[in-house]
Amino acid sequence: MGRDERVGPPLTGGERETLRAFLDYHRATLARKCEGLTDEELRQRSVPPSTLSLLGLVRHMAEVERAWFRRVFEEPDAPMVWSDRIDFQAAYDVSTSTRAEAFAAWEAEVRNARRIEREAGSLDATGHQPRWGREVSLRMVLVHVLLEYGRHNGHADLLREGIDGTVGA
Repeated sequence: MGRDERVGPPLTGGERETLRAFLDYHRATLARKCEGLTDEELRQRSVPPSTLSLLGLVRHMAEVERAWFRRVFEEPDAPMVWSDRIDFQAAYDVSTSTRAEAFAAWEAEVRNARRIEREAGSLDATGHQPRWGREVSLRMVLVHVLLEYGRHNGHADLLREGIDGTVGA
């Protein structure tokens, strides 16, 4: 991995600034875990029978970003990226996927999520989570997505180590 250019969260920032910074830090961490790898390496699975791969994680997080920002705050009927149903497992089928395809989708969803967050009046802004049939706050969405990245970046750390021995940040 190259030089670490991630920006850490503020040590004394406000709630929104801190949540935004932690989320962006975790987004950058996922990208960093994939840095310098070929498509074949990115498709490499953890251990059978698991379909977990770095490329699958990038695709999955595109689905997460869409499901929790676009579908909650703008388009409840927006289709998922890689499945006709709400099937988060479909993202892990990377047999024909490429870095270019996965990262283009993920980066588009991240840009959209950032715009939705910036345009929201406050963390108390609510949207409708169609899978739950309930209203949820932007605060809850930011924390939920942050937890998704935290969990999956742990997976990414193990996957990267298995590919080329790289560990840490």
